Amino acid sequence: MKPKKTDGKKKFDRNSKPSSRPNFTEKKEKTSFSDYRKARTKPEEKGKYSDKPKKKREDKPDFSDENTPRIKGANFSRPFKKKEYSKRKSSTGLTPKTTDKEGIRLNKYISNAGICSRREADDLIESGVVSVNGKIITEMGYRLKPTDIVNYGGQTLKKERMVYLLLNKPKDYITTFDDPQKRKTVLELVQNACKERIYPVGRLDRATTGLLLFTNDGDTTKKLTHPKYGVRKIYHVELDKPLKMADLKKIQEGIELEDGEIKPDEITYVGDGSNKKEIGIELHSGKNRIVRRLFEHFGYNVRKLDRVMFGPLTKKDLPRGRWRFLTEAEIGMLKMVSNKEKA
Repeated sequence: MKPKKTDGKKKFDRNSKPSSRPNFTEKKEKTSFSDYRKARTKPEEKGKYSDKPKKKREDKPDFSDENTPRIKGANFSRPFKKKEYSKRKSSTGLTPKTTDKEGIRLNKYISNAGICSRREADDLIESGVVSVNGKIITEMGYRLKPTDIVNYGGQTLKKERMVYLLLNKPKDYITTFDDPQKRKTVLELVQNACKERIYPVGRLDRATTGLLLFTNDGDTTKKLTHPKYGVRKIYHVELDKPLKMADLKKIQEGIELEDGEIKPDEITYVGDGSNKKEIGIELHSGKNRIVRRLFEHFGYNVRKLDRVMFGPLTKKDLPRGRWRFLTEAEIGMLKMVSNKEKA
């Protein structure tokens, strides 16, 4: 019988047992790291690495003693050297600009001296009638140093003291400095109160009575009139007819007027609620005639409107048409309120 022809390739037979099968149980000899290091070391670098233990540094403390303090992360290999202080520069490499804390603007200084407003002070500076340390200054935004001397009209100006005055405004007085129609203004009531130039904080219309604050502190004025600081104002309102409970709830929920949404902080009937014509309302908005427009939106006319509280200030012991200076405690509370933003 002739043997079968093959294609020259050896076929694998599962049943056959090859004489030279590899032994997979045999473990290779492990190579230590020191052997690998010696193999990688160049001839000229021999002796660079040593298996001998390193010598102990004399300046490094010995922590074998239990009494030696241990400080986590401390490095005793080099002595401590304090860095010298250097003034930090901006990302552009230039020294940061001077802030208000380092120098007050010239127009603000003139305004604080009671000469005129800041806008009018800019005109004075531009016209060249203001000098600093004997030199005429016409630069807008010029900042003063604490030692600078400012002269205007042949006189040396001094920073004005801050004045805070509270007026219980009567009816038929308008909140303005000058009226072309020659109507009575609130400045006529406080014109002899102080020599400083004071301004009303906010406004009350001609028919509205109650608390009106005057001051020459511009920063506090801005904060007291800005709604984000939430300075509360409480008004006593008398309507021409009883306010319906349904309308009271609508006002409490907030309504949309022509200049935006308005929502009072609180609104309720005065006293036991038997007289539904008298309403107490608290809000922090400074919009023009906001209380009157709120009730006119529902068809009510405001007969009397009196502001009984402004921030922490009240009308206690202050008759109508009279004024008084704030106490130190009241000034402190006023500044505290004006520095606290509404949450």
